[in-house]
Amino acid sequence: MTQRPDSLDRQLIDLKLAFMAEHYESLAASAAKHQWNHVDYLAALADGESARRQDRSIKRRIQMARFPVIKTLDQFNFTWPKKINRLQVQNLFRLPFVPTRSNVIFLAGVGLGKTHLSSAIGYQACLKGYSVLFATAIDVINTLGAAQARGMLKQELKKYTKPTILILDELGYLPIDKTGADLLFQVISLRYERGSLIITSNRAFKNWPEIFNNDATLTSAILDRLLHHAETVLIEGPSYRMKDRVES
Repeated sequence: MTQRPDSLDRQLIDLKLAFMAEHYESLAASAAKHQWNHVDYLAALADGESARRQDRSIKRRIQMARFPVIKTLDQFNFTWPKKINRLQVQNLFRLPFVPTRSNVIFLAGVGLGKTHLSSAIGYQACLKGYSVLFATAIDVINTLGAAQARGMLKQELKKYTKPTILILDELGYLPIDKTGADLLFQVISLRYERGSLIITSNRAFKNWPEIFNNDATLTSAILDRLLHHAETVLIEGPSYRMKDRVES
């Protein structure tokens, strides 16, 4: 038995019908103006619907990526860092590391644009049809730790292994205990040669044991997996957020 739609459903249907009527009326006017034949008209209808589906898909990928703020390469100030390989960074926005499931690691002090660039690359990847997830290293540890306590670790790990690109931000900013280090190792190990990682850190590789609870063996295993297929971007200079004070 068919149920009668409620008032909200009816409103949504009316809005959709109104949109379709307006769209087709505009399209019909263009067809008449340009004297399209029947095939051209149908092709225009299909192109319009395809473009709308693509737009919705892009918006959905961007929402699911959970970027703290949308950033682009054009917004980045290359004149501020004392040292940065501009050509290397620009090439990363062509996403050559994605098909090879390689990693990108940004190493720099605070305020030099690591998060900006990693987010912007992620945003570019969303536009190109790739799935992306942005999270700080501590958020990942806290989320997985809570899941482990509930006996749901295996299911929660899928959230970090499924996206084409996982961005792990701020690795090394806060201390990580043994449990947290083990959880991050699982994420990195599961993604090895299966999906790309973009990591930002304020620590040189030689200091990474300090990040992972001074566990040299675990750190070595992590770096072995990360650096096997990876490109490292080094950025040096004073914090951009201190720019006004430095210049005054």
